[in-house]
Amino acid sequence: MTDLYSIPVTAADGSTTDLSAYRGRVLLIVNVASKCGFTPQYAGLEALYRAHQGSGLTVLGFPCNQFGAQEPGDAAEIANFCSTTYDVTFPVLGKIDVNGADAAPLWRHLKQEAPGLLGSEAIKWNFTKFFVGRDGRVIERYAPTTKPEAIEADIQKALQR
Repeated sequence: MTDLYSIPVTAADGSTTDLSAYRGRVLLIVNVASKCGFTPQYAGLEALYRAHQGSGLTVLGFPCNQFGAQEPGDAAEIANFCSTTYDVTFPVLGKIDVNGADAAPLWRHLKQEAPGLLGSEAIKWNFTKFFVGRDGRVIERYAPTTKPEAIEADIQKALQR
């Protein structure tokens, strides 16, 4: 099994890093966009993060422009939008692709661990969510239509493990 925490990811500043700082935490990993019908979910993601970060939850946002060009901005524009519109304090990393030949390694890993409907690995739209346990294994994949507050009970259960 690939160690989720050693997979390279792009930080918001464009540098390469990994998720080792989050080892042992429960993660909610989401492909986000600022001009999407699901963008208001930023508020719910932030609420979950603020409520549970002290107990071991980290929300990680990965901006993605693959669906209807709904995340056209650069890192500074994305950060400004997140902070001024939704007061986001959870980590928002570098813009990525989640599908295709240029899909980020982390997203290839997540899709293999938790395929979607009928075994499809493709991400269908922005705000697809992967819920990862403290052991680095994907517990659940949630559709873009799943509101963050609907994940509350799963988060509480995972945090008690």
